[in-house]
Amino acid sequence: MTRKVLLLAAVSMLTACSNAEPAPDEVMPPTVHVATTYYVDAQRGSDEGTGTTIDGAWRTLARASQVRLQPGDRLLLRRGATFEGELEIRGVGTPSGRIVVGAYGEGQQPVVRGYDRSMYAVRVLNSSYLTLTGLHIVNTGRERLAGRTGLKIEATDYGVSRALTIDGVEVSDVNGSLVKSEGGGSAILIVNGGRTVASRFDSLTIENCHIARCARNALIWSGCYDRRQWLPSTNTVVRGCLIEEVPGDGIVPIGCEHTLIESNLMRLCPDLLPMTEAAAGIWPWSCDDTIIQFNEVSGHKAPWDAQAYDCDFNCRGTVIQYNYSHDNYGGLVLVCDNGAERTYSLGNEAPVVRYNVSIGDGIRPRETRQGMFSPSIHIAGRVTDALIERNIIVATSKAAADIDRTMVCSDSWDGCADRTTLRRNIFCAQEPSRFTMTQSTHNTFDGNVYIGSYAELPADAQGRTDCPAFADMLQADPHLGQLMQRREACGQPLTTVSREAIERFFSTAGL
Repeated sequence: MTRKVLLLAAVSMLTACSNAEPAPDEVMPPTVHVATTYYVDAQRGSDEGTGTTIDGAWRTLARASQVRLQPGDRLLLRRGATFEGELEIRGVGTPSGRIVVGAYGEGQQPVVRGYDRSMYAVRVLNSSYLTLTGLHIVNTGRERLAGRTGLKIEATDYGVSRALTIDGVEVSDVNGSLVKSEGGGSAILIVNGGRTVASRFDSLTIENCHIARCARNALIWSGCYDRRQWLPSTNTVVRGCLIEEVPGDGIVPIGCEHTLIESNLMRLCPDLLPMTEAAAGIWPWSCDDTIIQFNEVSGHKAPWDAQAYDCDFNCRGTVIQYNYSHDNYGGLVLVCDNGAERTYSLGNEAPVVRYNVSIGDGIRPRETRQGMFSPSIHIAGRVTDALIERNIIVATSKAAADIDRTMVCSDSWDGCADRTTLRRNIFCAQEPSRFTMTQSTHNTFDGNVYIGSYAELPADAQGRTDCPAFADMLQADPHLGQLMQRREACGQPLTTVSREAIERFFSTAGL
């Protein structure tokens, strides 16, 4: 059972939020602006130049950071060059005059490399209608630094930061702390708040980004999580990103509403975290109406939790659907709530987990704080009205003999779940398994398929112990390729669940 309340320390909420209406967007001066392109060349540039031609390019990030970008402006770094230091980006475009920060010339993406003690290498501050694209961001110090990130996206004392896009950016080799309570570290950190002006993001899009070898986390927010001062960022999209060699949390929106996380690939997570640490792949915290779909998470090796997906506490209406999960130390999904926390949290209300496929998860090789605990579905705490339907879970037999093979566990975290419905799922256990519902109340099992050996089956009047259509499909392909679709994330193959194929299968199988 996770204790994600430590997340508050990790994201270091130093700013206050208010549920007052944010200030209007920054108003540009009424003078007519002619869009300008600025060039930066770390090899041949000079800060004495105009910066407005290739021959007159600036040399340093410090000089480029002095520009206050206006509608239609472009700030371009020379490809093939490495820029040492910190790039500060600030500008307010318009819907018809977006600002672009990117690259020019030929060769590899320009590299922005932070200083030894840099907390970030690139920061986008108090900006709107701006696109950051085509950069490679690195922030490696001589030692791990708590709170270190590669790209920081920030709205503080600003109002509403609108329509920011991060597209095709690579962030690698950020050595933040591995310990959440110390402040952790991340590839991309999104921060909103303010002491004088409540601030948030609307329509932030992060897509086609490659994150590699970053600690502790990949993408994490530091937002207005308190229900007493609720000011969520809205309409966030994270799409088509590749996350690899990240040991901790993958994608974690905080204080958001209407977030879409789709077609992302997280894989090859190294076993680096101390035994105190809990982490999972993709999950919201203090969010409403999050959709997590068409993602693939594999190889998560956190010493505690390590599920592919999670719906965490202070959330309403989370939907986790059409995702693929395999070869993780933890199971398919965690759904949890800290039942003792009711000052800033409303609990975990009405999460939906449907049409997901889990194959070969729960392969934890050593004990957690709860022993060799690795259920396929873990429901912890006072979760209310959870719906878990039409998922396929194949718990394979390659795990060590002493690993817990529980299919579904619903246990206490300062309270237990109420009104959980599990219907039309296929549970396939290739080793002896069980269902452990402890003190949870008003559970409904309806029409599930239970294949394998179980200590005791739950009361399920419509349940059955075989499904010939599924057995034939599994025998033909242990990876259930008939249900999958092939996509790409940053040029790498992404395997996820086909909506059409899995819905058709459940329909024809009578489930």
